[in-house]
Amino acid sequence: MNFRTLLLPAAACLALAATAHAAPQVKGRQLTVDAADVQQYLDGSFPRSQKALGGLLALTVSQPHLTLPAGNRLNLQFDLAMAAAGSASMPVGSVGLSSGLRYDAGTRGFHLEQPTIDTFKPAMAGGELDAGTRSLLNTWLADYARREPIYRIDPAIARIMDTLQVQSVGIENGRIAVDFNRNLGNLLPQGLLGN
Repeated sequence: MNFRTLLLPAAACLALAATAHAAPQVKGRQLTVDAADVQQYLDGSFPRSQKALGGLLALTVSQPHLTLPAGNRLNLQFDLAMAAAGSASMPVGSVGLSSGLRYDAGTRGFHLEQPTIDTFKPAMAGGELDAGTRSLLNTWLADYARREPIYRIDPAIARIMDTLQVQSVGIENGRIAVDFNRNLGNLLPQGLLGN
């Protein structure tokens, strides 16, 4: 048996593991999603690029890292790189932001809400997040928060969520937690959620 024969089944197993994720958990009126599931969704959604000045500049955002502290705002860190006029992308640094959360029935996902840039660590000593780069980053961030979820709910669960009113979205015990106006658990078919 050669190395390639061993490698193919291992690669298939890794691909399945990368796409599988646990179902959200439901308890009464609350649905929760684990931070690891959100991180896995983010890992599959990046890198992302934003062009500016008619394509003369390109900002690339990669390596997202999520933390869910107690409260109403998550923390998200990612790497920035910049390329000018088709040249190779150069690292700019690492940006940390905090953000509220909202659930959007249209995308059936959780979106950033009023994200703010809190920290910047330059890739090179003496580097800084200049006004132009900060402006481009803020433009990308506003567009991303509006259009793209950081996690998308399974369509079968989301269809039932669409019939309810969201009371609040926050973070509890390292999980995104959504409270509804009615008991979601009674509306979901048996076997739809993992325990």
